[in-house]
Amino acid sequence: MQVGRAYLPALFGSWVVPLVRVRRMTEGEWQSLRAVRLEMLSDTPTAYVESLVSAQAQTEGQWRSRAAAMTAPGSVTFVAEDDSGANGFCALMRVVVKHPQDIDRPRQAMLISVYVAAAYRGSGLADKLLGHSVEAAASELGAGLLQLGVHEDNTRALRFYTRHSFHDTGRREAYALDPAKKEFVMEREL
Repeated sequence: MQVGRAYLPALFGSWVVPLVRVRRMTEGEWQSLRAVRLEMLSDTPTAYVESLVSAQAQTEGQWRSRAAAMTAPGSVTFVAEDDSGANGFCALMRVVVKHPQDIDRPRQAMLISVYVAAAYRGSGLADKLLGHSVEAAASELGAGLLQLGVHEDNTRALRFYTRHSFHDTGRREAYALDPAKKEFVMEREL
């Protein structure tokens, strides 16, 4: 799989979007991971099963362990960074082997920790990250099915995944941070 530079449309309204590069995250990038994770939790808190306060309280060692887990076998994490000179990631998407597996179905992978910074939404960056994630799930993780959970109030994400051939399985799971809310379980064949 070739991961490289992608040109975004040059003009959005009155501001210019810099060139964005999509690549795999490396284990040593725990500081950039921490920065983007805190941004994710602040921007869309219901999209994740972790609170901002909990993430802010984690130690350097915990962030290093998280970065190691996100780059270990059975997990592929793609990040995007722009050429503006700013440190850090402007997007992140992770795909992992699902545990436990439903043995009556094709091997399953889960799409988790999906985020695109507000300035890049609608630019095609999420599509590009998803393309890389789908390819990695199938070719590297050996998955025949890609699953994910979407908070019931996250209509933007529901539309995005539907547009990319995910379908609602009809299953609902309690949202970990507020059991009165539900996550829709969606999947697509690979």
